[in-house]
Amino acid sequence: MASSSPRSDSPPSPPSYDRALWGLRKWLDSWTGIGRVAVGMHRQGYDLQLTQYDDRGWRATFYTTGTEHSPTSATGTGWERTPWHATQRAAWEALRRGSD
Repeated sequence: MASSSPRSDSPPSPPSYDRALWGLRKWLDSWTGIGRVAVGMHRQGYDLQLTQYDDRGWRATFYTTGTEHSPTSATGTGWERTPWHATQRAAWEALRRGSD
């Protein structure tokens, strides 16, 4: 006798939170995501400087708004192969330092 449940050879779909995290990561890992992080950080009192170094990677630096942008006044810095990861790392560092 045949089973009444359909047989599927494909793996089950991931839980909804995995899909949500994938969507968030896809959105953050884009130029639009960098813009949203920069706007959000500006609302918290930070300016973003983003610099590409040939094929070596990207450096993102957050400074306190209204201060001179020098290496000694940086509050958060990230160096990564992609601009979005550098921006995210620098934002986390600036926020972490700001809460100390």
